[in-house]
Amino acid sequence: MKNPNGYGTVAKLSGNRRNPFVVKKTLGFNDKGHPISQVIGYYPTREEGMIALAQFNANPYDIDAGKITMVELYQKWLELKAPKLGSSNLGSLKSACKHCESLHGMKYKDIRAYHMQAVIDGCNRGSSTQAAIRSLFIHLDNLGLELDVATKLYGRLLTSDPAPESTKEPFTDEEIERLWDMSGQPWVDSVIILLYSGWRIEELLSLKCSDIDIEAGTMKGGLKTKAGKGRIVPIHSRTSEFIRTRLQTGGEYVFSRDGAKLTYMKYHKHWNQVMNDADMSHTPHECRHTFRSRLDSAGANKSAMDKLMGHSSGGTGEKVYTHKTIEELRAAIELL
Repeated sequence: MKNPNGYGTVAKLSGNRRNPFVVKKTLGFNDKGHPISQVIGYYPTREEGMIALAQFNANPYDIDAGKITMVELYQKWLELKAPKLGSSNLGSLKSACKHCESLHGMKYKDIRAYHMQAVIDGCNRGSSTQAAIRSLFIHLDNLGLELDVATKLYGRLLTSDPAPESTKEPFTDEEIERLWDMSGQPWVDSVIILLYSGWRIEELLSLKCSDIDIEAGTMKGGLKTKAGKGRIVPIHSRTSEFIRTRLQTGGEYVFSRDGAKLTYMKYHKHWNQVMNDADMSHTPHECRHTFRSRLDSAGANKSAMDKLMGHSSGGTGEKVYTHKTIEELRAAIELL
């Protein structure tokens, strides 16, 4: 059956070709009435060519955009979307792209879910890397949809290994009291502040003295996620003296050594010393787990806990810190 005028054609090319059927779309006609066509793509069978032509007519896209490869789309994503992400999240997505090297040269519109899943299944990495690869494809799908490069969101169909069960052990009440008994010893104050603030260790080490409003009793900081950045955490009344003492050092950062910002590796030496002296075995991140667990046990409001932790919450709405909001957060944190 002949296609309608302007619908497009599927024709077989001569020679021994892997994809011998060319699909063309009629864009218009010249002065002599001859059709002006542009190639949509090449396919192994006439049936696949007809399907591609039907899909194009049902949902026309920019043919030139349809030629964009995965790596080209990734470069556009780095330019247009990546700057809005946190450095930690962006780093994992950049690493994920390296595992997709086998697809870099493919036209993105030709990449299907099974191609993506094969990358995940064959990366020989753990659940976090697999999840990052899936997340990258979702990001690229979304941009591809915007640019008429993709017509389906295959990334949402992908699966990755589940994350292993957490082995984090919260501090016990007895251990926290032991730390208070040791509070005069070097760097114990940093552990206690972590336990009473919920900061990630990188967030604590990044706190500048200018981020502290000692009169208002607040700290402002945060990394990693949109909800976590620029969040305000009230200073717990029991830790305010530690903060005041740290501010008196006159350095740029609240926690520093010889005036310089502490790296995680350098801080970890101090952490290990405190743990040895206290006869404990915990990681800095377990302070964050302990903070959340103790707030929950004390009956703190879930929206307040999410704000303090830097998590997004359906009940918190816009991240606006009014005086009322800060007082609500202070009331929650003082439950500890």
